[in-house]
Amino acid sequence: MSLNGQQRANIRPGLTVDIVLKQDQATGRLTRGVVKDILTNSPNHPHGIKVRLQSGDVGRVKAIIPEGG
Repeated sequence: MSLNGQQRANIRPGLTVDIVLKQDQATGRLTRGVVKDILTNSPNHPHGIKVRLQSGDVGRVKAIIPEGG
């Protein structure tokens, strides 16, 4: 099962994810980190759910990294 970064139900604090930061949207450069907070309130978002990582970076989830990945 592929987890989708556009569905809020698939994302929870503690998960490792790849996000696109606002300043990286043009290049599509990904930043990997661990979810601290979920910032999007709607159940889904076409560009990805917005999260804050433990590092403090904020961006939209593009990929959810499987456990041990």
